[in-house]
Amino acid sequence: MLRSLFTSRVLLSGLLLGILLFVGALLLLWFTRPETQAIPPASVVLNVTPAPTATQALPTPSTVPTATDTPESTGALSIGKYVQVTGTGGDGLRLRATPGLSGEIKTLGSEGEVYRVQDGPQEADGYTWWYLVDPDDETRQGWAVADFMQPTQYP
Repeated sequence: MLRSLFTSRVLLSGLLLGILLFVGALLLLWFTRPETQAIPPASVVLNVTPAPTATQALPTPSTVPTATDTPESTGALSIGKYVQVTGTGGDGLRLRATPGLSGEIKTLGSEGEVYRVQDGPQEADGYTWWYLVDPDDETRQGWAVADFMQPTQYP
């Protein structure tokens, strides 16, 4: 009796049924798969600053500020002076299209970078803003908070 159950017709039918079930399972998996999510590219800011060249060290004059001194002569921030990015904790200084925290970020100044002050000051969002320009690349410019810059000499 067992021999009559395993005829070629029964075995062939079982094989076909197995193939149909396998193909059906593949189609079910294909049509019910989740959509692939596009992963946005990571944004990386890389600022390349040319290395300073050797210059002759000039003696530093020592002056005592007097009542007639101007911000230009005492080292305070003013138009035409150079400033260095400092105190950002490595986060960098955001240079914006307009003074204020809602201004579009145009570029990022790295810790230690030097900029020329071109305009300012402007008061916005509780901060004093100055317009800075990279002396080595004039396309890198924008408004920045005075809290993260200190006067310096251009290298």
